[in-house]
Formats: sequence, structure tokens, C-alpha cells
Amino acid sequence: MTRVQSFSPIADKNARILILGSMPGRASLAAHRYYAHPQNSFWRIMAQLLQMDPEASYEQRIKFVKSAGIAVWDVLQSCIREGSLDAKIERDSLIANDFPSFFQTHKKITHVFFNGAKAETCFKQNVVPLINHMDLTFRRLPSTSPANAATTFAHKLQEWREILPPLKASNIQLQ
Repeated sequence: MTRVQSFSPIADKNARILILGSMPGRASLAAHRYYAHPQNSFWRIMAQLLQMDPEASYEQRIKFVKSAGIAVWDVLQSCIREGSLDAKIERDSLIANDFPSFFQTHKKITHVFFNGAKAETCFKQNVVPLINHMDLTFRRLPSTSPANAATTFAHKLQEWREILPPLKASNIQLQ
């Protein structure tokens, strides 16, 4: 089995919400980009919700997401996993990212959204005990992974609309 490492967060000081995955899959790791698998619906959902050009370059997507007040990261800094599936992550190998430091430097974040159940479970088990004094709202959303094929794109998109109210409440101008 192989130890895999996640990426630095996509974030700036104006982030109001944080979207967390568990660990990048093989396609993302190879491309050094979040949600790089062509069947992953994350960027298609962001394009719909934020009225962003779905054909925008990765660099443009990052700028747009940041300007919307969104930070993107993964719960795990590293783990041992064969392949890309969350189910293949070895439980005893989990190392969480440094969320106490992250939230210290991103004080405007009020909402944390989990991209799937594994991200939520890993966060609650490995991070919440370190930050339980913080006033954050948590919400799990359906995974955008192609492994979540039983959930339609339309249903995923509808559920992911939950990220919009905290952005609008923060007076972020969505285009």
C-alpha cells in the first residue's frame, strides 16, 4: 500500500466557508489539482452555483472560488490507501491536516461543508476534539466523486445549493 499526501488548501483570508474532501484520488494526485478526475462533478457544481465558466482553466477556477469566499481543502494530510476509494483508506494510517492553525489564520470561516461521508467522519474523529471550542456550522453534502454514481448530478447540485446562503449572508457578491 502507498502513503499519499494531500495538497495545500485553496484559501485566502476572506474565506467564509470551507469545503472539505477526504483525500485526493489518483487522478487529482497525478495532476496536482483538486477534483481532477473528469467524472468528478465538483467543478461542474461550482460552475453552476457560482455562475462560473465550466470551461475555465484550473487557475481561473481557483481565483473564482476564492473570490466567492470559498476555501477548499482535505481533512487528511496523509494516509495509506490503495487506489482512489475512501473505503480503501487504512484507518490506522490517518494524519489530519493542521486545522487549529488553519482556522487561526482564516477567522471568517463560519461553515464547513463535507464533500461526502468519509470527509465528515474523518473530521469528526480527528479534528473536532482539537477545535471543539470554535463556533462553526457543519453540513455533509453528497460526494461529488464518480464513485457516488447512485446519486444523480441534479440531486447533487440541489444539495450543494446549501453552500450559497452563508456566502450571501456574508455579502459576497456572486456573479
